[in-house]
Amino acid sequence: MLDTTQREAAPPEDEPRGCLFALSQPPLMIFLAVIGCLLLMAALHDLLLL
Repeated sequence: MLDTTQREAAPPEDEPRGCLFALSQPPLMIFLAVIGCLLLMAALHDLLLL
């Protein structure tokens, strides 16, 4: 038979955390911000100066 009992909402400790936890880490956000600024500067350079 299938187990139909409800389990606790909190994930077990041994499960890997999701993408939102990874995005909340400061080093990753700094890296993404730097890459985004470089892409923005390149796009503005192409649009306005060339």
